[in-house]
Amino acid sequence: MDVDKRLKNQQVAPISVAPMMDWTDRHERYFLRLISRHVRLYTEMVTTAAIVHGPRDRLLAFDPAEHPVALQLGGSDPEALAECARIGVDLGYDEINLNVGCPSDRVQSGRFGACLMTEPDLVARCVAAMRAAVDVPVTVKHRIAIDDMPEWETLKGFVDTVSSAGCERFIVHARKAWLQGLSPRENREVPPLHYGLVHRLKAERPDLHISINGGIETLDAAAAQLAHVDGVMIGRAAYQNPFIMAEADRMFFAAEGEPPSRHAVVDEYCAYIARQTSAGVPLISMTRHILGLFNGSRGARAWRRYLSENAPGFSGGPGAAARLVHDAAQLVETDTRVAA
Repeated sequence: MDVDKRLKNQQVAPISVAPMMDWTDRHERYFLRLISRHVRLYTEMVTTAAIVHGPRDRLLAFDPAEHPVALQLGGSDPEALAECARIGVDLGYDEINLNVGCPSDRVQSGRFGACLMTEPDLVARCVAAMRAAVDVPVTVKHRIAIDDMPEWETLKGFVDTVSSAGCERFIVHARKAWLQGLSPRENREVPPLHYGLVHRLKAERPDLHISINGGIETLDAAAAQLAHVDGVMIGRAAYQNPFIMAEADRMFFAAEGEPPSRHAVVDEYCAYIARQTSAGVPLISMTRHILGLFNGSRGARAWRRYLSENAPGFSGGPGAAARLVHDAAQLVETDTRVAA
């Protein structure tokens, strides 16, 4: 990617879609980019060990259409993170993000993710190493605290320490993570949201770019948050009901013209499906991400059922794969908001 485009992509988007394990893979990101041209997209968390020792090309592949796109890394070794950050930037990623929020047992055993909230000095060293290695923004996504740690004191102390290493952008999931007693899914839902703490953080650190994440389900809710913080990251709502992002470009990026229709998105995605199927990608790997596209339209249930029954095990060629998805879309009327 040329320098001018890289600099443009470094501009901070006020709206982004969260990194979500098993969800925000390259097919999902391409699909979302057809709905919004400007929201910032994030990869799933990729561990440093997977990049250094695993199938790097498969793990980090993305389509140029995904820009601006950020690579989220999981790890706690400064040298390994710096190496992986360099690899990501060489491949064209616009931002390197460090995961300090995932609460899974696997992440805890690897000494990264949310457990790093207890080691802000280590996170600062990681950030410093990555910043020295790359010329794109290095950002951190984290919780407000973990377990019995005091919330405000932990949040403020963590950000103050990590920002001293040069990090200027923080994405705060406005919940605690309970590493003992709650599953990863429960950690996304059970701990209460404390938006006020994130608003206070921005008020006390106006020099930093602070984005908020957690429980934000509509663009109107995102707009309300932007009265207090610099950015909003939307997670599960963008995956489960992706067409909510269709108005993002006009609302937050001053884009002109009408957003694409759902059927137009399907048409473009069908072309992508044909290309990917010809490269050996299973159809189900792509259709699983688009089941919620027609939520709120008459026929949405028929769309979901048709894809769910016909995409698994599909063995036809690229043209047949695209036709299958196109045929499913013909079951839906998009000129009504009556839910199916």
